[in-house]
Amino acid sequence: MNLNNINIKNKKASFDYEFIDTYIAGIVLTGTEIKSIRLGKASLVDTYCIFDKGEMWIKNMNITPYFYGTYNNHPARHDRKLLLTKKELRKLQRGVTETGNTIIPIRLFINEKGLAKVAIALAKGKKEYDKRQTLREKDDKREMDRMFKK
Repeated sequence: MNLNNINIKNKKASFDYEFIDTYIAGIVLTGTEIKSIRLGKASLVDTYCIFDKGEMWIKNMNITPYFYGTYNNHPARHDRKLLLTKKELRKLQRGVTETGNTIIPIRLFINEKGLAKVAIALAKGKKEYDKRQTLREKDDKREMDRMFKK
C-alpha cells in the first residue's frame, strides 16, 4: 500500500466556511495513531483548532484505535498538538481575534517522508444564502459538464 494515497478530507468544511488562509502543520502522534492513519482510519468531522498557552491544539479529531494495539493503544478522541512556526502561530492568533473567524482542519495526509500532516485553514463561517449560492454554482457546473459530454 502506498502511503502517499492517504488523503482524509473534511468535506463539510468548504460548504460551511469560506477559507481566508491555509497552512500545513505537523501533528504530534503516538505509534498506534500513525499506524491507524496509514490504514486510513481517521475522521475530521466536527474537528476544530484552539490556542492554549501559545500552542495550537486540534480538538475532537477521531483516530480509530489500532486493531493490533495492546494496552498501549490510544484513545480515539483526544487533543493533539499541532506543529507550526512561531510566525505562523502569531498570524493565526491575530486572525482568530477578528469576529467570526475560526481555524479548522481541512485535510489530513501523509507526506513524501512518511509524516502525518494536517492542512488547516483560517476560515469565516458562511451565511445561509452563501451556502445556497455554492450549491447553485456546483449544480450549474455539473449541468455544463453534462451538456459538453454529449
